[in-house]
Amino acid sequence: MERFSMLLLCFGALFSLLTSSNAADTLATNEAMRDGETILSADGIFELGFFSLGNSKNRYLGIWYKFSNGTVAWVANRDAPLNSTSGMLQVGSDGILRLLSDGDTIWSSSFVSSRNIAPVAQLLDNGNLVVRDERNTDQQIFLWQSFDYPTDTLLPGMKLGKDLVTGIDRQWMSWKNLDDPSPGQYTTWLDTNGFPQIFQRQGEDLHLRFGPWNGLRFSGMPNLKSNPTLVEKFVINEKEIYYKYEVHGSTISRVYLNPEGVLSSMNWVDRTQSWFPILTSIPIDSCSPYRLCGPYGTCNPNNFPVCSCMEGFEPKHPNAWNVADWSSGCLRRTPLDCGSGDGFRRISGVKVPDTRRSWYNTSMTLGECEMACRMNCNCTAYANLDIRNGGSGCLLWFDELMDVRVYDETQHVYIRMAVSELTSLTALQSGSNKKKQIIIAVVSASVCLVLVGLSIAMYARSKKKRWYMKRQDSINEGGEEDAELSSFSLAKIAKSTSNFSITNILGEGGFGPVYKGVLDDGQEIAVKRLSKTSTQGLDEFKNEIRFIAKLQHRNLVKLLGYCIQGEEPMLIYEYMANKSLDLAIFDERQSSIVDWPQRFSIIHGIARGLLYLHQDSRLRVIHRDLKAGNILLDYDMNPKISDFGLARRFKGYETEAKTNKVVGSYGYISPEYAVHGRFSVKSDVFSFGVLVLEIVSGKKNRGFSHEEHGDNLLGHAWRLYKEDRSLELASSRIRDMCYESELLRSIHIGLLCVQQHAEDRPTMSSVVVMLDNEGTLPPPKPPAFFTQLSFPENNALSSGPSHNSVDDVTITLLYAR
Repeated sequence: MERFSMLLLCFGALFSLLTSSNAADTLATNEAMRDGETILSADGIFELGFFSLGNSKNRYLGIWYKFSNGTVAWVANRDAPLNSTSGMLQVGSDGILRLLSDGDTIWSSSFVSSRNIAPVAQLLDNGNLVVRDERNTDQQIFLWQSFDYPTDTLLPGMKLGKDLVTGIDRQWMSWKNLDDPSPGQYTTWLDTNGFPQIFQRQGEDLHLRFGPWNGLRFSGMPNLKSNPTLVEKFVINEKEIYYKYEVHGSTISRVYLNPEGVLSSMNWVDRTQSWFPILTSIPIDSCSPYRLCGPYGTCNPNNFPVCSCMEGFEPKHPNAWNVADWSSGCLRRTPLDCGSGDGFRRISGVKVPDTRRSWYNTSMTLGECEMACRMNCNCTAYANLDIRNGGSGCLLWFDELMDVRVYDETQHVYIRMAVSELTSLTALQSGSNKKKQIIIAVVSASVCLVLVGLSIAMYARSKKKRWYMKRQDSINEGGEEDAELSSFSLAKIAKSTSNFSITNILGEGGFGPVYKGVLDDGQEIAVKRLSKTSTQGLDEFKNEIRFIAKLQHRNLVKLLGYCIQGEEPMLIYEYMANKSLDLAIFDERQSSIVDWPQRFSIIHGIARGLLYLHQDSRLRVIHRDLKAGNILLDYDMNPKISDFGLARRFKGYETEAKTNKVVGSYGYISPEYAVHGRFSVKSDVFSFGVLVLEIVSGKKNRGFSHEEHGDNLLGHAWRLYKEDRSLELASSRIRDMCYESELLRSIHIGLLCVQQHAEDRPTMSSVVVMLDNEGTLPPPKPPAFFTQLSFPENNALSSGPSHNSVDDVTITLLYAR
């Protein structure tokens, strides 16, 4: 009887398990998994379903370890918890996973398919939830995967880094606390600027830097020793940059970012039925904060004070340094004199400096690396890229050396120093070694002669090129002085862009394609190539050089030089890491990470750049093609106005001009310009107003539609303003960020700038004042082009061919003379 009772209990437990779990590891098209049901991976390790945490009634869809009392590895709706058990997961015929509650979509995956597919969701043995086409025999091709969207856990096989083709950036983000999986304070990611390295951010502030990969581990993580059960992989190619790890055997491992920002590698121990921390990724101590000791400072947690200057350097602000404010860092005791020959001091036992402003080459020797640094006066240090097998590859720094701390590292860094500094320190360290001093003097003199010879050759070449440019009349007209720009050879530009590889194309507009390039000194550039089929021609090319070469402002893109060899002239600009504003605010994925403070800062920057063009520069310039695609964003999201091919200069007494050739972009052209050909600074003000409303709303003016009316974006903004509902214009991504006064003020200023009559619009100096102050604003009058239908049409007008680009096409409208 006792055995029979035990048998009944076993059957009862089995029945309970079966009624709360689907037997399969897949979910077919339009099949539903409801709250209370789960999907189990084939090996029984991972489980997908709904769960709650602690005493909270919130319900989340996620993946957890089946055997470990519910250790969660991934959460789908961490930003949007359910408050009931009505949740249901479905796979649509379009391949999109949808989490539904009472008919509403709470969360969905990002994949959208236009092909005829048979999608199925599957929970793999490695904990990856994937959507794949059941008809595809290659089961490793996924339409979507949870591994692309980590939460607080990195699983074996999961990548940390960036897909350069799709733009997916896989980052860790901690939970808010142990009972709340919503995004917490800490984000860890692989920064791909310069030579890639891992950073951690606390809120908006850089918190930690784990350093670049040195072939064995990330620099600054000496405690990450070789583990026979662990295989780490770091990959850099033209398609992606990532780090991942795999485990051998039956070890169950995870890397966990806890709510306090500590990364820990953990293994599951069956004997204790618990996770055992193998190590933490980086010791948290007084030297952990990023750039604590400033430029050229070194942090040593075993010293007091912890910060000191590198040899040959001294505190930039001694008084601040004495009261433990080390942020200003150190400066050289003896300035560099590149023409007289500098030397290098080797340091080791440190985490290598921040590599965001660096250049690298995997095949160069250390000697070649030293020569490359020596021949470039902007190079501040060099090192081997890979420390294995005696060292290989080349890493060059082109900025102040930042975030250096003492560590048990074997990687050597060679820091550029003045020869006199090296000589004096050598004397102090080893006595008066005259032989070494003589060698240094001879080497210095030799280097000096070489550099002088190179300088003479470069000067002669530059002079010859300027003569050639004058003869070709490719820059100036009307007797203006030559612009102080560098001439680049076609061979140099071709090399920097991998022979104009299609993988290096950043975008394309009316001028032609724009390529990313990297010069031999590591400087990143953008190459704008005048295509033979371009709708803009040599006049615009000359116009761009004539204007932008003479304009210098932090909110204008910097023109570095030109190339006129071959049949397609080229302009060379500074490279903008975050590309153009249209991607930042109109692309669904990108816009989700651009918050309101960044958008407001972008509005400020554009306004200051226009004010400089209209009033503060030595030229008075009307841009005439201000649009989202012509605003570029640097690494820090600072906006820079670009593309001056259509710009016009006003002389001091001129305030307005008229033209028979109207140029610009649909959606941004002012009415007096479009209809009558009259343009002034107020034309740019109108375009700026359109930009402000686009930045706030995340919607394009041209092509905007609303289900309740036929107004364009300007008309919609005006309608909401009249009904005291302006806040509804703001993108849903920024509307709830508690910046209501700034949002409303920005919308109000945007409406003032797009008023019908030019005389009603403010000047850019007034706009800057209104943005910076909380005073009362004048009421706006109705905007121009109230609806799409009111845009002027003229059968006599013609426009250039359209181009495939993110932004609207720049057009030329020709009126009969």
